[in-house]
Amino acid sequence: MTSIGMSVASANLLRNGETGTKGRDPLPRLLGQLTARAGTPVTVERAASRPWASALFQGRRHVITLSLAGPDAAARRAAFVAEIEEAEWSLTGHFVADLSIDDSYPMPGGEWIELSALTIEDW
Repeated sequence: MTSIGMSVASANLLRNGETGTKGRDPLPRLLGQLTARAGTPVTVERAASRPWASALFQGRRHVITLSLAGPDAAARRAAFVAEIEEAEWSLTGHFVADLSIDDSYPMPGGEWIELSALTIEDW
């Protein structure tokens, strides 16, 4: 399992960022925005992305697990879950068609959030 400690600036996730090519995976930019919304300290415990297509659209399906730590982790998790439906995302060449919280629960020393997202290439 891959983990990303967010003690570094989320801009580092985008070091090799998008160059305007629509086909690029928007996952790094989405992760940067999700971790910023979750607050620190946060760790990306799992982040996977795979191609997705329908008859009219193409994009990517993402599965992400975040681990929140710290004394305010429960409050941050509750706020993250409550506000995710109204969130706006900035993904060059893509838009978030669907984002849902699959599960969120306390764990020893912090909180977990498991979510799924569907991003579509913006024509």
